[in-house]
Amino acid sequence: MKPLVLRLLIALALAVAAVSAAAWWYAQRPLNLAQPVVDFTVQRGHTMRQAAAAIAAAGVDVSPRALYWIARITGKAGRIMAGSYEVHQGITPWMLILKLSSGDVSQAEVRFVEGWNFRQVRAALESNPHLLQDTAGLADADILRAIGATETHPEGLFFPDTYLFDKQSSATAVLLRAYSAMKQRLAQAWQTRDPRVPLSSPYEALILASIVEKETGRPEDRGLVASVFANRLRIGMRLQTDPTVIYGYGETFDGRLKKWHLETDHLYNTYTRAGLPPTPIAMPGEESLNAAVRPAQTEYLYFVSRGDGTSEFSSNLNDHNKAVNRYQRGSGS
Repeated sequence: MKPLVLRLLIALALAVAAVSAAAWWYAQRPLNLAQPVVDFTVQRGHTMRQAAAAIAAAGVDVSPRALYWIARITGKAGRIMAGSYEVHQGITPWMLILKLSSGDVSQAEVRFVEGWNFRQVRAALESNPHLLQDTAGLADADILRAIGATETHPEGLFFPDTYLFDKQSSATAVLLRAYSAMKQRLAQAWQTRDPRVPLSSPYEALILASIVEKETGRPEDRGLVASVFANRLRIGMRLQTDPTVIYGYGETFDGRLKKWHLETDHLYNTYTRAGLPPTPIAMPGEESLNAAVRPAQTEYLYFVSRGDGTSEFSSNLNDHNKAVNRYQRGSGS
């Protein structure tokens, strides 16, 4: 090899080594952030160049060009994953690249509360800033089709829980998880049901569980409340439960239950109609599901609130009227 060529190769090798050393030094250098925590999103289909530009635009003081080349030299440029990310002070370019290539996305949460109806579920989803709002404006029936539900009414089909999700996940994806969770919990509860319970299907158990959820102020009363409704169903006595009546009026109900509400017939009026209402009226939690399929064994047919969250239970109308006088009318025993 000629001396000149050798010298050129050596110079080139030294230059590459110097550039590599400089790049590695830069890759390990903590970056300045516009604020203590910076969020950015890598859209599906974005290249490493586009991701680097988005990171810099979000407030991370990084050279998009340098970040791209570090990712390319290390073989990470083609491995970045879409999603929302969160970075903190002390992050380095190399840590950024590792985060992108491993899909270390940031998470948010949404909570569905026991006893909520589907309007409240939709409101929680649509007010969450971290969800892609793909259900906004859709009819309930369209949402059910989107998640593959076989039911025609959405009420009670979603399990109340706190759901963590990657930011920029879709509202449909969260609903599907909640729907699947309820199907699983309901199936488990139905498998362990008391054979004497007067329910013919898991869906009927879901309906009863939703009523128990709305009628129970204290967890320890769930089994007793369920026993009242089970006993009434068994003998053909009307359930006469206020929450079903209120549900039937939907958003028109002003919060004040009056006598005419109870006397006006509609699909959910269990004062005028026998048996269970046609659908659940809320999301029951696991304890209410279990109470519906395994109610306490009692002879109770009535209960009334004591005003402290607990209920007074009675097996006959005379005792129930006394309890009503004592706890609702203040007339004593």
